[in-house]
Amino acid sequence: MTHPTRRSVLTGTVAIGATALASIGRQPPAHAAAPLTGKQAPGWYRYKVGSFEITAVTDGNRPTPLPDNIVKNASKSEVVAAVASTMPGVDKEKPPFPFTPVVVNTGQKLVAIDTGFGPATFEQSKGAIGQYQSNLAAAGIDPKTVDVVIISHFHGDHIGGLIGADSKPLFPNAEIMVPKAEWDYWMDEGNASRAPEGLVKSTHANSRRVFGALGNKVTQYESNKEVVPGITAVFTPGHTLGHTSHIVASGSDRVLIQADVTAGLGLVFARYPGWHVAADMDGPLAEQSRRKLYDMAVAEKMPVHGYHFPFPALGHLDKDGNGYRLTPVFWNTAL
Repeated sequence: MTHPTRRSVLTGTVAIGATALASIGRQPPAHAAAPLTGKQAPGWYRYKVGSFEITAVTDGNRPTPLPDNIVKNASKSEVVAAVASTMPGVDKEKPPFPFTPVVVNTGQKLVAIDTGFGPATFEQSKGAIGQYQSNLAAAGIDPKTVDVVIISHFHGDHIGGLIGADSKPLFPNAEIMVPKAEWDYWMDEGNASRAPEGLVKSTHANSRRVFGALGNKVTQYESNKEVVPGITAVFTPGHTLGHTSHIVASGSDRVLIQADVTAGLGLVFARYPGWHVAADMDGPLAEQSRRKLYDMAVAEKMPVHGYHFPFPALGHLDKDGNGYRLTPVFWNTAL
């Protein structure tokens, strides 16, 4: 058996040190870089309300330059400052406008509430919006299995997804249900002829295009009544004259599906409910609906899904001075 001597140990130590010194400054062998995916995960989120299963399905998110007249009774600089304080980190001059419909599975009926812009807009926007149909598929929902589509109001980002680019129905087996007050206004020829240029006039034309493609086969529903078992219509006019929200209830659990009670910049206009948004047909009436609905949600501690809240568009409202503050729900990894 050979025993190391002090000399051999020292010699070995020097050799190891020399090798280590020689390697300093040398880079490890290069590996091929992982390719960038260039894609986001599918946009859907599922949660329970009693025994019902609700799926929030994003139609996308479009950064939009703020027009000078976005609010009728506030300056653009005030709106920009509100965006900066309410949505820190976003481009305050070009903030994101999200769009999130929902699908409710009651166990008896599969019900879509609003439908996004439609797949044709996906190509036009280079994928920014018009994602609803692809995200439905990612969530495992086949439009052919949808029993009912409930529409809140007739703006294009809510009814456009009823038909495809070929004008064929995208929910071929579903009953299409629309607010009676909304139908009565937008489908009236006299109202159409008197409509001012801009959003109102274009909505008249688009409503005829979409529902004409469906053969005007719709069921008109009254507000403040149950539309399908577990889903009740709540009249919230102002954004449009027939604008309607919905309360989904199962057992003792409820959620308020508010549609466009706060439109576009949902968080900002919840914080400043007295602002009259240019997209609201009747600003004072929209404010009245907003305050009444939000006071109810706060008092009853009812979670709120906002079509234009940040995805997954669900949270709890609290009074905050003269306005309201949204606290987003925690993301649940299991139902």
